[in-house]
Amino acid sequence: MPITKSAKKALRQSDRRRAQNMKRKDDYMHVMKDLKRAVAGKSKDAGAILARLYKALDKAAKTNAIAKNKASRLKSRLTKLIAKSK
Repeated sequence: MPITKSAKKALRQSDRRRAQNMKRKDDYMHVMKDLKRAVAGKSKDAGAILARLYKALDKAAKTNAIAKNKASRLKSRLTKLIAKSK
């Protein structure tokens, strides 16, 4: 456990940042699962879900919850997945 005042503050900050990062990651992971289910079920609303996924990935990359290149890579792969399923 932290002892100094600055170490206690650093612990609070890291806990808060971790919670925010996990929320961003959970958001895009849930949308990604929805998209994969829609593609597997040959659903017509995969395009709308893809737009939600782009938004979630961009927010996660903007806040440094994930790397920008990872967001770009996921967008590319999932767009190809939709194109292949049509």
